[in-house]
Amino acid sequence: VQLQASGGGLVQPGGSLRLACEASGFTLDNYAVGWLRQAPGKRREGVSCINSDGRSYDASYVKGRFSISRDKSKNTVYLHMNSLKPEDTAVYYCAKQQGRTCDGYVKYDSWGQGTQVTVSS
Repeated sequence: VQLQASGGGLVQPGGSLRLACEASGFTLDNYAVGWLRQAPGKRREGVSCINSDGRSYDASYVKGRFSISRDKSKNTVYLHMNSLKPEDTAVYYCAKQQGRTCDGYVKYDSWGQGTQVTVSS
């Protein structure tokens, strides 16, 4: 199992980015995948997650600004980030759940390497 995150970078406040997580060794038909982030000096926190049936969930602090989607033909999950704020600055990770549904932080069993997102003017 491998997850390859990409798409991070430097963006101004109010800007947008799209992160991509290319999965291999498993299919999105059978497992949920989520995005999490970790800012300097803070704990890792969940951002968004998508079930194998396509149902998705967003954390309250990104709801309305971020959304998660997937392309099963590419076995890739995306995180669309709009109206970015300086407090969104973090390393963003994608991770695979143990099963088909988003069941929380403790159920992630495989992680990508992370991609840095910096929101600054």
